[in-house]
Amino acid sequence: MSGGSFSHPSALAAALERGGQAALVAAETAMRHGAQALVAQVQYNASGRPGPRVVTGRYRASWQSEVHRSGPVLVAEVGTNAPQGRRLEFGFVGVDSLGRHYHQPPFPHLGPAVQQAGPALVHALGTAVAEAA
Repeated sequence: MSGGSFSHPSALAAALERGGQAALVAAETAMRHGAQALVAQVQYNASGRPGPRVVTGRYRASWQSEVHRSGPVLVAEVGTNAPQGRRLEFGFVGVDSLGRHYHQPPFPHLGPAVQQAGPALVHALGTAVAEAA
């Protein structure tokens, strides 16, 4: 947003709107990059111990991200539609729906990725908005 004086409130409002839109676009770009980085980190963590071992690679490839924007609100969703995702992350002890008994330990890969990528995303968002303003 350019500095200067404004002789009319509508001129100030227009300048704030332009700066706000630029900051929102910059934040959305940073959010998309951050979500993609999180997917990459989850996939890396799901490539063997301490995370789950790779059998076919389909589980790793099932991770994806989407960023949605509604007005000034940005939401990034990172996840998988693979049915084994929750079981691999948290483990499972008990009988499944087919009557099989399991004592599967957890192989965390999403949680550690969020802990690693989260601070970098917060920093990138702050930087993007500051530079756009």
